[in-house]
Amino acid sequence: MTDRKAPPAFHVMAKPSGAACNLNCAYCFFLEKEKLYPGSDLRMSRAVLEEYLSQYTRGQRVPEATVAWQGGEPTLMGLDFFRQAVALAGAYALPGMRVAHTMQTNGTLLDDTWCEFLRENEFLVGLSMDGPRELHDAYRLDKGGRGTFARVMRAARLMQQHGVDFNILCTVHAANAGHPLEVYRFFRDELGAEWIQFIPIVERINYDGTTLLQQGDKVTDRSVDPTQWGDFLIAIFDEWVRRDVGAMFVNYFEAAAASWVGAGAAMCITGETCGNALALEHNGDLYTCDHFVEPDYLLGNIMETPMLELVASDRMRRFGEDKRDTLPRYCRECPVLFACHGECPKNRFTRTPDGEAGLNYICAGYRAFFAHIDPAMRIMADLLKKGRYADGIMGILAERDAALRKAYSHAGRNDPCPCGSGRKYKHCHGRG
Repeated sequence: MTDRKAPPAFHVMAKPSGAACNLNCAYCFFLEKEKLYPGSDLRMSRAVLEEYLSQYTRGQRVPEATVAWQGGEPTLMGLDFFRQAVALAGAYALPGMRVAHTMQTNGTLLDDTWCEFLRENEFLVGLSMDGPRELHDAYRLDKGGRGTFARVMRAARLMQQHGVDFNILCTVHAANAGHPLEVYRFFRDELGAEWIQFIPIVERINYDGTTLLQQGDKVTDRSVDPTQWGDFLIAIFDEWVRRDVGAMFVNYFEAAAASWVGAGAAMCITGETCGNALALEHNGDLYTCDHFVEPDYLLGNIMETPMLELVASDRMRRFGEDKRDTLPRYCRECPVLFACHGECPKNRFTRTPDGEAGLNYICAGYRAFFAHIDPAMRIMADLLKKGRYADGIMGILAERDAALRKAYSHAGRNDPCPCGSGRKYKHCHGRG
């Protein structure tokens, strides 16, 4: 069955255990979603599993379909569930279609058997980890209030031993945002990770005091500060661009590079519109987005209405286009709109300097970050357009840095600073 109004490819984040989780991370926006399904066992049935995989794989008009599992904690479903899922996805795939599997997990339930399964079936695993022990354990706690760092670190080592392909998903919040290089170097040097996804924590406090819905214009104390968010990305970028291009991959840097070369959005949050990344609950309910699993954004249930019909619905189309169409003028006139596009709609609840609604809460951080990286991104874009590798920027910057150090060594206190800031050397790089 096809619906030509549907996009040729769309992504579904399936939550087979709903909001159920064996941890109690303080900032988790999804734990409260259990309230939407009172009395439910929060377990995906075999019938829903079959219907989902059949409709999803046959609804893709591209050579590869990615089956993505998240939660809550998906490993609570047990290995047999995922063995069935892999077999069914393969059986329902269209001729010539490759099926890829991904899973986001806290890692605490992984063991040798799990890792063997993940490797054999070529799962890409996202491991949730917030940095070294003291930063990770600030908010990522178990049901007993105990830190989980040791258990997550064990999972990472197990996956490395078994050759499981995994990356790191690190949330950035009040506890770790002030330690960017400590976080980055831990993942790079101690853990040996090569791919890092940074996700800013922005928890909106609803009018009833909960964080269940995307409502309200206040945020929790755990949320990242906008300026701190920009400083966090800038500090890591400055180290990455001088020594790790081509060796370490960071979601925001890869997405920025794609924007600067005109290749389009590399992440849904940086796209002009959204609407091709949906969320499927354990009972077959399909929502417009993982961040909008709430009644106002429920499209329907795939056991009652075909998934393609829901994906192609006018309601889904409007949800996606609203991201572009509701941007305030402050954003539409922004010089870095091409790289940001207002970011995720869930964070657009503050006001612009002239009072217009719809500004992203962490806009200030993004504006500072994109302005800071612009010179380096232009160099990398030029390298790529000339058929060269982006990592060539490291040699270019090394030469420039050496020249600046030499210029600083010869600058008088009252001379213009060689960095080009326009300030005197003694008030700029000559301070102290």
